[in-house]
Amino acid sequence: MYLGLDLGTSGLKTILTDETGRVIETVEGHYPNPHPRQGWSEQDPADWITACETAFDTLAARVPAELADLRGIGISGHMHGATLIDAADQVLRPCILWNDTRSARQAAWLDQQPDMHRITGNIVFPGFTAPKLLWLEENEPDVFAKVAKVLLPKDYLRLWLTGGHMGDMSDSAGTSWLDVGAREWSDQALATGHMRRDQMPDLCEGSAVSGQMRDALRQRWGIKAPVIVAGGAGDNAAAACGAGCFSEGQGFVSLGTSGVLLAAKDRYAPDAASAVHTFCHAVPDRWYQMGVILAATDCLNWLSRNLGQSAAELAGGLPGQISGPSDLMFLPYLSGERTPHNNADVRGAFIGLDVAHGPADLTQAVVEGVTFALRDCLKALEGTGTKLESVIAMGGGARSRFWLQTLATTLNLPLQIPAGGEFGAALGAARLGIAAQTGAHLTDIMTLPDIGETIDPRPDLTDAYDARWQRYRGVYDAVNPDR
Repeated sequence: MYLGLDLGTSGLKTILTDETGRVIETVEGHYPNPHPRQGWSEQDPADWITACETAFDTLAARVPAELADLRGIGISGHMHGATLIDAADQVLRPCILWNDTRSARQAAWLDQQPDMHRITGNIVFPGFTAPKLLWLEENEPDVFAKVAKVLLPKDYLRLWLTGGHMGDMSDSAGTSWLDVGAREWSDQALATGHMRRDQMPDLCEGSAVSGQMRDALRQRWGIKAPVIVAGGAGDNAAAACGAGCFSEGQGFVSLGTSGVLLAAKDRYAPDAASAVHTFCHAVPDRWYQMGVILAATDCLNWLSRNLGQSAAELAGGLPGQISGPSDLMFLPYLSGERTPHNNADVRGAFIGLDVAHGPADLTQAVVEGVTFALRDCLKALEGTGTKLESVIAMGGGARSRFWLQTLATTLNLPLQIPAGGEFGAALGAARLGIAAQTGAHLTDIMTLPDIGETIDPRPDLTDAYDARWQRYRGVYDAVNPDR
């Protein structure tokens, strides 16, 4: 048996599979994500451990015989978080998460330093890990002085599982301390960010062995044999493994808390100026590029809170199929934006509000605004030479047919809808565990999901959505505080 652990922003998803990747059992647990100040986003790492313990307890109760035969674990997690531990492996403060923008000034300074783009292949975004440590040095110097190791969120979970300080290439590529082309820590980037190599974990590929599950944990849940823990991956690289996207031209679009348009790459070809992310993939000698928007379904959740209706109710109030873009426009910059603007200070807006507009109009505008932002990502990816013929759709927003039709027509790309079952980051993590423990060929493990349906663009509406996207692009300056 093999376990995939996906440490998300709002909860931990756990999947138990057999050696073929067939899902045996799933468990989900949730934990808080405090926002103590405007622009801040934190989490208590103890909550991750509690969620993992609960997942093992649940599996032991539901499928004890299968759990006893566990042989490998893969881990995935939200990227960029700064989990700070001292020399005794004690957590020094709450983890500063990926969607925290307090270090925007430090990120801007670090981004201007010599060779940072060349080394890391990316703009230094405020959500990345390195600027968080510069903020800490300035604002919490006593804590900064005690930092013995900086671990990404999933790697703190690994520390609990194995007792070792290890990281993988795909997750570490989002720190601004990694030489993404060479797939190793950069002493120059570390020194520029006032850090040292001994404060970093050791590195391995996501499909390699990073350690073994501690005997005390195996015995606690009745697991019979030694269990390897794979290097694992950042959440998007793991999702690409779950969806079988690791060859040139393969990609997916994810409508989750944030929005992602990802394309696998056979070679390292960064273009930092485009605000496209270029990261190591979870498997050797592969990379991926992606455009990222900071709020996708988070925009719908925001609307839900303010209208007093669930997100499902709002989505259910949309028509069964698209008939053209709304006359109401929404800019989805509720938490700032990454691709293509790299602007932590920009904020969202409705444009064209009318006294006749109701919840369904607001919902359609939110769906279209997020979709137009993903069209921005596609344009940025195309500017780097990346080509996508079709993409797999995943994430909570992919349950809305109206949203999928809007997305396919706006991107002018066919959307492949998996036939069902698991295919996301948790499955990708389990597949990495299988690869590390069995040594099987990656192409035999990282297979594409069965496609149940393809949603094609509406050719009679592509021009209308294109024109609306062009107008959407034109109003960015109206909300840009830096203009």
